[in-house]
Amino acid sequence: MTTMTQDEAVPAARRIHLARQTLIFALLLALLVIAFTVSLCVGRFSVPPGRALELIWQGISDPSRELAGIDERIVLLVRAPRVVLAALAGAGLAISGAGLQGVFRNPLVSPDILGISQGAAFGGALAIMLGIWGFPLIAMVFFCGMAAVILVGLLSRINGRSETVTVILSGLVISSMFSAVVSLLQFIADPNTSLPAIVYWLMGSFATATWERTLVAAPGLILGSCFLWMLRFRLNILSLDEAEARSLGANTTRERWLVFCLIAVIVGSQVAVSGIIGWIGIVIPHAARLLVGHDHRALLPAAAVLGAGFMVCIDTLARAATAAEIPLGVITALVGAPIFATLLRHHYRERTGS
Repeated sequence: MTTMTQDEAVPAARRIHLARQTLIFALLLALLVIAFTVSLCVGRFSVPPGRALELIWQGISDPSRELAGIDERIVLLVRAPRVVLAALAGAGLAISGAGLQGVFRNPLVSPDILGISQGAAFGGALAIMLGIWGFPLIAMVFFCGMAAVILVGLLSRINGRSETVTVILSGLVISSMFSAVVSLLQFIADPNTSLPAIVYWLMGSFATATWERTLVAAPGLILGSCFLWMLRFRLNILSLDEAEARSLGANTTRERWLVFCLIAVIVGSQVAVSGIIGWIGIVIPHAARLLVGHDHRALLPAAAVLGAGFMVCIDTLARAATAAEIPLGVITALVGAPIFATLLRHHYRERTGS
């Protein structure tokens, strides 16, 4: 009976690991397809799964045809853009959280740490109070989110460098500042007109999703996520100790801020069309890390698929659970907090071996 040498055992373990990852990705993609199908079917007007998929295929094969039936209008004009936008937003937030947690080497970090969401929230609240809607509102939200990142960069730069700790502290300062200004806008807003719209928008929703809004948000969400995935090898280096990363030739400050800018584009695009949605960027990367490990080559796509499916499920629950649509921020907090607590306990037990 022959025994396997150490050199032969490493490739065998690698093959097993790759086979396991492939199986996990296949299951995640299958669950995402199921979530898509269920979301297209569920609602006040239910549509059979076969009919929903048939309508989607007809819409793809002949997008210019006239929509006559009520089921066609509901599936292709109401639910389909909403499902696509929810999936893109969930994937973008999840991949942003995974990237930030790697850069900061801290599993408790989320995209909110850079003040992007609060900066974008200020832009949206100000636009609503001024009666600005449509594309100008989306543009104002996006540019205010980017402005928050620029302020964090200026505030954290000391002696020509930005250390990780100063970036985090600067992000907290900028986030608190914008949060205070948003509260001030809510205080002075008209309680009969703009205030309810501001409050509802801040809690997050895809209720206003259309193909036009999806096309506005898609470039930032898709391109930002793709460029972040292209930096997967650099993220593995940035997740090492600062001195070790520099010894491998990484310009940590420049590459870190490149990641921050990409995340600002992703989060700004998401907040612009759906308001603030919390917990996705902190919970989903933890779950993906348990499934595929810490290597960003597998972690980023796993987080994106898992985040897309999770967001689609949450949005379906938000619009189908009750007669009145529940804000997404409420459900993500109610669902995300217990999941995060469970994942955190599991992570602690693994590290302590207890």
